[in-house]
Amino acid sequence: MDKRSFVLRNRKLIIVLTLLLAAVATVPLFSLKINPDLESYLPDNIESRINNNKVGEMFGTKEPIVVILSTEDVLAPQTLERIDNLTSSFLDMGILSPVQSLSTAKNIRSEDGMMLVDPVIESYPQDDDEIEELRESIRQNDLAYKLLVSEDFKNTMILLNSDLSVKDAELMNMIDSVINLYPGSEEVLINGQPYLRGEANEKISKDIMILLPLGLLLMLIFFWISFREFKGVILPFGVVLISIAISMSLIPLLGWELSIIGVLIPIMMIAIANNYGVHFIARYQELNATDPNTTMEEIVEEALSYLKRPVVICGLTTIVGILGLTVHILLPASQMGVVSAIGIAIALLLSLTFIPALLSFLKKGALHFHPDGESRSLIAKMLNSIGKLLARHPKRVLAGFAILFLATASGIAAMGVASDFNNILPAKHPFNKSIDIANSEFGGSKLMTAVFEGDIKDPGLLKRMEHYESELVKVNGIGSATSIAKIIRKMSTALNDPNEEGYNKIPDDRDAVAQYVELYSMNGDPADFEQFVDFDYTKAAMTIQFNAEGMRDLERVIASVDNIIGDDPALSFTGGYSLVEKEMSESIVRGQYYSLLFAFVAIFILLAIIFKSISAGLLGSLPLLFAVVCTFGFMGWSGIKLDIVTALLSSVSIGLGVDFTIHMFWRMKSEIASGREYRDAAVTALKTAGRGITINALSVMLGFSILFFSSFPIIKSFALLIILSLLFCLVSSLLLVPAICVTFKPGFLKNGKRYEKSV
Repeated sequence: MDKRSFVLRNRKLIIVLTLLLAAVATVPLFSLKINPDLESYLPDNIESRINNNKVGEMFGTKEPIVVILSTEDVLAPQTLERIDNLTSSFLDMGILSPVQSLSTAKNIRSEDGMMLVDPVIESYPQDDDEIEELRESIRQNDLAYKLLVSEDFKNTMILLNSDLSVKDAELMNMIDSVINLYPGSEEVLINGQPYLRGEANEKISKDIMILLPLGLLLMLIFFWISFREFKGVILPFGVVLISIAISMSLIPLLGWELSIIGVLIPIMMIAIANNYGVHFIARYQELNATDPNTTMEEIVEEALSYLKRPVVICGLTTIVGILGLTVHILLPASQMGVVSAIGIAIALLLSLTFIPALLSFLKKGALHFHPDGESRSLIAKMLNSIGKLLARHPKRVLAGFAILFLATASGIAAMGVASDFNNILPAKHPFNKSIDIANSEFGGSKLMTAVFEGDIKDPGLLKRMEHYESELVKVNGIGSATSIAKIIRKMSTALNDPNEEGYNKIPDDRDAVAQYVELYSMNGDPADFEQFVDFDYTKAAMTIQFNAEGMRDLERVIASVDNIIGDDPALSFTGGYSLVEKEMSESIVRGQYYSLLFAFVAIFILLAIIFKSISAGLLGSLPLLFAVVCTFGFMGWSGIKLDIVTALLSSVSIGLGVDFTIHMFWRMKSEIASGREYRDAAVTALKTAGRGITINALSVMLGFSILFFSSFPIIKSFALLIILSLLFCLVSSLLLVPAICVTFKPGFLKNGKRYEKSV
């Protein structure tokens, strides 16, 4: 009867099935699609998304695109001509209506007691006097001044409204073609969600094409430096490749699309999927060095016997930690939790089947490991030094950790939450330069829409809306508030003399309001009002333009709007992309709490069950708590905000960091079972298991370091934070956990099984 393990008995079948699985997993990759739409990351039943859709249904489903022209003086004839040409071409496209610019802006005036609606710019000024005359005329027009042209007349805005019928990339190419068709000295900057999505879509593709090959190359180099054997490189690397293919294939198979967050998935697989194979190779080299006469099959059997349980436990805890993302309210985060957990499970399975099966066919290599400490490697020297420190001063180690914990934790109070998605693109990107100009020169880049329902021609309602406009602009951060009420009041200046009672006022009579509207339609275009009122004047929109520096600022402005207009009986709801941003920011915080709580509780329960001790659950959670708190504290001190990517940090770091502690526990249990005291067991565990833990941790950190080459600043921030968090976890497992064990001698470590070589 064949007494070999299941893996060795079926090693040929395992290898064939693994290669077949790898081939099949590549097929769905060709149908992978990218989704850069940040709003779609929230569930459809979120109130802000529902209200945003309502605004679109009532006033036409539009997405604003802002084109800003910057120059010394926008009233220069050549600049005005360029604005005219651009405006006409945008209108001719038929998919960007209405187009608002200085070319389409209206001047409502009176002549011989009649209302006339003329263009703001009827002809290009020919000299300085005409330019100044036009400048003064625009200053008197509150429908254009500071809305379409900045106070210093160095910036002007062309506001386009996309009807969503054209894909983002195609739409932006069409807009760029028009801009290039009419060149000029003015700097042209663009912002808007279609532009942001188009840029994000391009950068997601670029990141995948650059980061994935670079990460794989770096991992190959690291494996070679760590193990100096071909088998030590190719085996864990093969597991990484297969895990990436399977996890990425799951995205289209499950009907999902690749998001900005999804860029992390293949990099996570590079960083994590090698973990279990790394421990197997490290154990093989240790056994080979301990008894060079052992056969490869015997080494594989011994390595499997020793590693299968701790590796399975580590894999399960990592999967549980990553599954904490599934309770996140952001859809891409929960999707990432699912596919990453499955990918890690595949890596775990292959590390315990495919790697030993293939390794058993290979020849033994030269000795690369010396458990007696004679190795000249930097890792071995470091672990020897840590062992000496731990043996002599365990209580000082604990005191040092306590001081570091308190110092970094104090930064949590300063940690902020991103209030928008402007940090998705680099600060110097034209999108953000355009946002900066909108904030400083046009009253803000953020928009809210308050929708009123009822008889919009009712003077009482119009006067209340006018009152709200005047009160809203007093709020710090709100640049403008515009509605049909402002336009009606503007009409009164054309139909009444300055000395008449009705001048610059909304009429007291409904019929007078209706007459104003009728007179305007005789001289102007009724479509000029379509963004403020529906066709039958039963619904009106008040557009509120504002600026907010952070989450608290955003909440303050929104609360002020609610306080001013919230009790109006005609107010139906408020919408706007800024409210979506606010709700997404709140969702990020809630998702962080949920995933963190889920991961901690699940890890605690698993450790308590595995080691049959509540104290094991508590002790095993301490390094994770230390790492998470210190990382959040660092975020507060450094000014890095919680956003859609950094919010994933805690679940990922918990899932990975717990592995280090488990391997330390496992080796210490084994050493104590063989008769060593806690102090000697801890030192031996550092020299042996500590090597695999350190190589594992460094390989994971190295894998995530590839993210520094991402096109997205928020991905780069995640790279820094996850590396820092894993470093905290590593140091905790190598110093904090052993120091606690040496000092307090937890009983659960005494019931371990002694692992000895059986040949």
